[in-house]
Amino acid sequence: MGIAGFVAGVTLWGVLAGLLLPRAAYRLSVELGTPWRSDCPAGHPLTGPARGWLGRAVCPRCVPGARWRGGYAPATGAVLASTLVCLTLGAGVGARPELVAWLLLAPFTVLLCFVDQAVHRLPDVVTLPLAATTAAALGVAALFTGTGGSWTRALLGGLTLGCVYLVFHLIYPPGMGFGDVTLALTVGQILGWYGWFVLLVGSFSAFAVAAVHGYVRAALRRVEPGASIAFGPFMAGGALAGVIYAGLGLGLGLDLGSGPVLGAGPVP
Repeated sequence: MGIAGFVAGVTLWGVLAGLLLPRAAYRLSVELGTPWRSDCPAGHPLTGPARGWLGRAVCPRCVPGARWRGGYAPATGAVLASTLVCLTLGAGVGARPELVAWLLLAPFTVLLCFVDQAVHRLPDVVTLPLAATTAAALGVAALFTGTGGSWTRALLGGLTLGCVYLVFHLIYPPGMGFGDVTLALTVGQILGWYGWFVLLVGSFSAFAVAAVHGYVRAALRRVEPGASIAFGPFMAGGALAGVIYAGLGLGLGLDLGSGPVLGAGPVP
């Protein structure tokens, strides 16, 4: 497959996945203790594949072009976000076996970012299966030659970061929700795949950028000082940055087996 086919395939995956995100984001964006949405904003039942979770971003029973407040998120933003993330992963990782895993996980991570941004919630119905899917996908990737990481280290990384987030949650639940803890199981695996240093840098960058974001918003008086923020997008951004950093390092031919930069290497 040439570079043009590679880019076209990654782009197509990002676009198709993005088209399916708005409905799922709409259904999941509810407060804790509230049932998932089963009707469109106009009251029509959501039907289709996967018990109505998959389908168009607009209810086909409503007037085309109708606008609702608090309804579906426009598909444009979801498609753009999904496509950009997939293209970034493709450019950073290249045609390595783990790229398939990253592309599989990308739409679900984008979905969680939309939901967290809307209601400051990371649903366990997505985060827990996502962690299991990550472990399985990386386990399959580890069976192929040319991988840039270690499956064992990925599992340990997920467990380690999950425990760290759990401690933060127990110390101060309002500042660290349990959804962040369950998402950390996935983020830890993604970063741990490439090495402990990548795990440390990717995790720290999420906190650093979130802190700067909070201070800037408080300075601009967009929010009150100490107000909670959606931390899921920052966790996802840290994971993406770690993958790109590691992927570019692999492309430069660094000694990942013992080098001090990434500390990751092919599976023995």
